[in-house]
Amino acid sequence: MIRIFDLLFSFFSMVLLSPLLIPISLLLLLTGEHKIFYRQQRVGKNGKHFSLLKFATMLENSPNMPGGDITSSNDPRVLPCGKILRKTKINELPQLFNIFLGDLSFVGPRPLTPKNFSFYDDKTQSIIKQIKPGLTGIGSVVFRNEERILAISKKDPIDCYKEDIAPFKGELEKWYFNKKGIYLYLVIICLTAYIVLFPQTKIIWNLFKDLPKPRFEIGIE
Repeated sequence: MIRIFDLLFSFFSMVLLSPLLIPISLLLLLTGEHKIFYRQQRVGKNGKHFSLLKFATMLENSPNMPGGDITSSNDPRVLPCGKILRKTKINELPQLFNIFLGDLSFVGPRPLTPKNFSFYDDKTQSIIKQIKPGLTGIGSVVFRNEERILAISKKDPIDCYKEDIAPFKGELEKWYFNKKGIYLYLVIICLTAYIVLFPQTKIIWNLFKDLPKPRFEIGIE
């Protein structure tokens, strides 16, 4: 059932959003490094790697530059127009193609690079591998301001991700695994749309009373 929703939603979303996707593609082609898409290997269902599509908002060689796979606030690797695309999450829209092809679902665990995925403990990895990653999900919603979390932390960005973000994100993804279903799928899609319009909302904690609570400052309550 969810795969049917993924196919329908992704197809109609690409059609409806084409007036936005086409001009952005042309803008990126004429600016920055003149590349439209950025492809990066991510860990999918059953641990299979796939090529995740995003609009090119960072220097192509950014994974090999200081910071690696982790992007912090005011990251110098981000291209000028990339700042707006990342802030509005428009840079994620090409993942509609990944959904249509079956690499992603609309809702699921956040797809991570192999390096960042390795920061999860073995038990968490084994659970997450059982489900398809998603364009959005409980981890994506709670960590919608991940770059700010890295910026306000007193730790090095990689240490902050490894010691604080990854363990808590893992708890969120396990929470989703235990409750997954068509109802939660639809609720998270609606919640994601609401948060795009009202980014400062705290509705998530009222909506999901049993959601794991963070043990560090994440910028939302």
